[in-house]
Amino acid sequence: MQLTYCALTDVGCVRANNEDAVRVDEARGIAVLADGMGGYNAGEVASAMAVEHIGHALGAWLDQAAAEASAPEVLRAMEDSTDRANRQIFEAANTHPDCAGMGTTVVLAVLHEGQVLVGHAGDSRAYLWRDGALAQLTRDHSLLQEQLDAGLITPQQAAVSGYRSWVTRALGVEDTVLLETRQHPLRVGDILLLCSDGLTEMVPDRAIAAILADPVPLPVQAQQLIDAAKAAGGRDNVSVILVHVGQMIKKSGNAGKWWKK
Repeated sequence: MQLTYCALTDVGCVRANNEDAVRVDEARGIAVLADGMGGYNAGEVASAMAVEHIGHALGAWLDQAAAEASAPEVLRAMEDSTDRANRQIFEAANTHPDCAGMGTTVVLAVLHEGQVLVGHAGDSRAYLWRDGALAQLTRDHSLLQEQLDAGLITPQQAAVSGYRSWVTRALGVEDTVLLETRQHPLRVGDILLLCSDGLTEMVPDRAIAAILADPVPLPVQAQQLIDAAKAAGGRDNVSVILVHVGQMIKKSGNAGKWWKK
């Protein structure tokens, strides 16, 4: 499968600094997006640490594992790299006064043997667009989602809730974190979207699906998503990573296992 990647991040229309961070490693099929939180500039420190540590550790593991790694092994490597990043952020938050209270959500994906392996902690999301339909692959770790699941509020009430930004799981806030993982088969024509809540709080799923349905180059779609969030108010930083699954190609050896652009 031919994979094409695009990553964009924007400060939005209200915030003074960008606390989101994105990282794409096309050679290893890795995409990581983090949405930081904390006082002063600590949020952007946490998100930068997350994408750097996860991307580096996971990439190093994949280099050693090469084509022999199974999907469950890759998922465990994703959990392990996230745990290491969490400990680094937690230690920095507890030893540097300027970083006190910092943390970050994260969503990451590894494209592996015709599948996407997804992990997340917090309310940054992964979606899969296929045949005109948009499916959310992750479920928010948030107070709002817990209220919805418990039937305490309706989706209409959730849309105007004051608790939209309260997450129940994030890197750096405790000494351990549980990365929720899953895997999904891919088909030619699919588009994977990783995004921060700066997109999903501003742009409804149906509008996101309409943008992804437009047969324009991937960078144009990514910019259209950013522009849509800003046109709706851009109250938060907004970041997106898009991966398009292109036509099947035959490869041999390790290249047949790890897809490259």
